[in-house]
Amino acid sequence: MPGDFGIGNMGEGTRRFIDMIAQAGFAYWQICPVGPTGYGDSPYQSFSTHAGNPYLIDLGELVNAGMVDDSELDTLRAINGNYVDYGELYKRFWPIARKAASRYASLGCPRFGRQSFDEFCQDNIHWLDGYALFMALKELHDGKPWYQWPDEYRDYERAKRCTLLDVVSEETRQKIYQYWFFCQWERIHEYARCKNVGIIGDIPIFVAHDSADVWQNRALFRIDSSGGLKVSAGVPPDYFSEYGQYWGNPLYDWEYLSNTDYTWWKQRFYSSLKLFDVIRLDHFRAFSSFWEIPGGACDARAGRWVRGPGMAFFDSIGKAMPYVKIIAEDLGYIDEEVYRLKVDSGLPGMKVVQFGFGHDANNVNLPHFYPFNSVAYTGTHDNDTTRGWLSRVDGFIADKIRDYFACDSLDSAWPIVRAAFLSVSRLAVAPVQDILDLGSEARMNTPGIANGNWRWRLNAGHLDAFASMTSKLAALNSISDRNGRHMQTHYSVSP
Repeated sequence: MPGDFGIGNMGEGTRRFIDMIAQAGFAYWQICPVGPTGYGDSPYQSFSTHAGNPYLIDLGELVNAGMVDDSELDTLRAINGNYVDYGELYKRFWPIARKAASRYASLGCPRFGRQSFDEFCQDNIHWLDGYALFMALKELHDGKPWYQWPDEYRDYERAKRCTLLDVVSEETRQKIYQYWFFCQWERIHEYARCKNVGIIGDIPIFVAHDSADVWQNRALFRIDSSGGLKVSAGVPPDYFSEYGQYWGNPLYDWEYLSNTDYTWWKQRFYSSLKLFDVIRLDHFRAFSSFWEIPGGACDARAGRWVRGPGMAFFDSIGKAMPYVKIIAEDLGYIDEEVYRLKVDSGLPGMKVVQFGFGHDANNVNLPHFYPFNSVAYTGTHDNDTTRGWLSRVDGFIADKIRDYFACDSLDSAWPIVRAAFLSVSRLAVAPVQDILDLGSEARMNTPGIANGNWRWRLNAGHLDAFASMTSKLAALNSISDRNGRHMQTHYSVSP
């Protein structure tokens, strides 16, 4: 989002974006995970499945609250605003945040939102205490992953006895960051609700090896006594990489999770439902079967398919929270068992228009084949922008695209956006880069490449361009009956 402090935040830029998508007739805003990120800056490799990313805190609100002097933010204002420079952000953000948290603590932690600080800490004690200690110990050990710490800190139960003053002080600051994050998120979420805009969030199926979740709950994961990976998550060779992808995430001990009625997973869902109205469940196919790679393998080709928890997992989640709305991220090569799991669970899957051309001989990603119980996407955060993709296709694929969309040239994403919205899928989603018809320079992530991703920003000029398109977008939402004003019936009536 636009903003002055090196990265988008829960401030005025986000409110303006919500205003515009509401004016354009959109019902939902979909986002990537919002947890604190580590090496590689990926929101899918977070230090916690419950915590929020302090980088997203609107520091301007802290100025108004007296926790930050406005002049202290000049160092962040000096960062180039077109892309996120995570290295500079790290160096400049944290000294400001630490000062602000120390000032806040010295004032007795005054109320910042609906809950007091103490009430927030108590309500979130099941994850907050462990996360705060984890981050404090990372600070003590110069950012090293927990499985490289000394034995007395590598074990969570032993580490809880730590009384070092620096660690205790950092624990308090980490809890304050989380309090600020969730207070501001609650205000943003309520602002979106008032504009009739829901938020679709993301639950990554796997968690980062270097995370508070694994450190606190080692029995849930297939790791050895020293914390190393016995096996790793990933995917076999596919559309994105001929070597597959070795993710380095620990795999679950699904037998242990089953014996606990998936309690840990339910806590993840409950935390996500505090943030989001709808959940996109990442890598759905792994609940049917997942790619198991030996720990430390050179790439993903050494893996094998292993059966996942299947319907037992979704039955348990459904009984605990029958109100939850879930989108199944069922991308990749899907076999009959994965398809049956999706049908049995009743969850809508994803259909990506780009994948209908040169990706799958079965044509399941061509819009005229989409089932109603699906969500149509022009592309995702892992794809090139649609404009960028169109600039690279040639030959038979380019001819097929021109014929399918009845367009003479491939210089705009809009025929693809229009096709997704006019499909029968119950939801249609377009990345904002496709709405703005931006090229490959606006790509968010390239799978299989560790660095240089997640940096693109929506700037003020982009928002101005979006504002000029609200009438056009509202018309598209209206003619495709995606503004909620027309209900389909199974019979016809005279005019």
